[in-house]
Amino acid sequence: MTNAVIVDAVRLASGKGKPGGALAGTHPVELLAHVLRSIVDRNDLDPGLVDDVIGGCVQQVGEQALNITRTALLSAGFPDSVPATTIDRQCGSSQQAAHFAAQGVIAGAYDIVIACGVESMSRIPMGTSPVGQDPAGPVITARYPEGLIHQGISAELIAAKWKLDREALDAYSATSHRRAAAAIDSGFFDAEIVPIDVVNSAGDTAVHTVDETVRGTTTADGLAGLRPSFRTDAHAQRFPEAGWHITPGNSSPLTDGASAVLIMSEGMATKLGLTPRARFHSFAVAGDDPMFMLTAPIPATRKVLAKSGLSIADLDAYEVNEAFAPVPLMWAHEFGADPARLNPRGGAIALGHALGSSGTRLLTTLVNHLESTGGRYGLQTMCEGAGMANATIIERL
Repeated sequence: MTNAVIVDAVRLASGKGKPGGALAGTHPVELLAHVLRSIVDRNDLDPGLVDDVIGGCVQQVGEQALNITRTALLSAGFPDSVPATTIDRQCGSSQQAAHFAAQGVIAGAYDIVIACGVESMSRIPMGTSPVGQDPAGPVITARYPEGLIHQGISAELIAAKWKLDREALDAYSATSHRRAAAAIDSGFFDAEIVPIDVVNSAGDTAVHTVDETVRGTTTADGLAGLRPSFRTDAHAQRFPEAGWHITPGNSSPLTDGASAVLIMSEGMATKLGLTPRARFHSFAVAGDDPMFMLTAPIPATRKVLAKSGLSIADLDAYEVNEAFAPVPLMWAHEFGADPARLNPRGGAIALGHALGSSGTRLLTTLVNHLESTGGRYGLQTMCEGAGMANATIIERL
């Protein structure tokens, strides 16, 4: 079987996903174009050799509409002959892009492919859609007559079901910031972040190289004073079991970002004189209850472990996206996971969650962590809107 290998992986440092954020003045096409240009330049790769570029983006409207991956590819200076497509598996969009890319290599459809993702939450806010249009339709409304709920409410229901109190959620969140800040201070992220010139709020050009969403001084005591984000009288009546523990402090922040992973067959890497850094070992995707929405990393992980023949004990690190603190804590409880191996460089609560970019961002950090520690196997999984999740296992080479 052909091995699909990761030759390189890059990302932008996160920007706050609101006006005034470090990346807010840059069009999302240019965010994605920058990482695409960077990944071919730093590997001295002729972009004309790329068979396809597969990108993830969730809010495909406005500046992110009309196949933003193709637009970004052209903006990056790739030849017209290189195709691209943009996919939406909600928060797992670019993780799914990496799955499709690697699976295409394994199947023999591709020799070289780039998986990538982008999201500008400052310019295209979450929930943006054409005015007056209903994305659900009458049939699904009949199937769920009380209506599907906001993911924040799902996080509350998970916290209640797994008996995760406010103290545990805030303590975990503070740890995420502490680990991410330590990674920044040690220079760990320097190998994966590509600098980008941005225009700051004063109108001056600056080079953005440090994740803007990390707050290294965060403490659980400091987070304890934040008010719950999703409690209303109507919600309290409908969900009496909820403890109302989800706050901005134990949730991922709105974020701008882009990331890209260069994937090819092992034979092509050898032919080009490039060194594979990791190989794709196993893949899985799963659905789960859309009301709980964020629980699908559990069945997805079970599937990928069964496919791989590995156990949790065999894994040296696990990147479980921190959309909300209950998600990785729920996952760790279900699998008896080692807390030290869970998001060891911090997660989305600190580093941000630029929706369409997060899948390849996590993969980028996972590859670098395995290399820096000498670990062999890493797992990545991510909850996704409407109750889905991808899971990926990679092996360092």
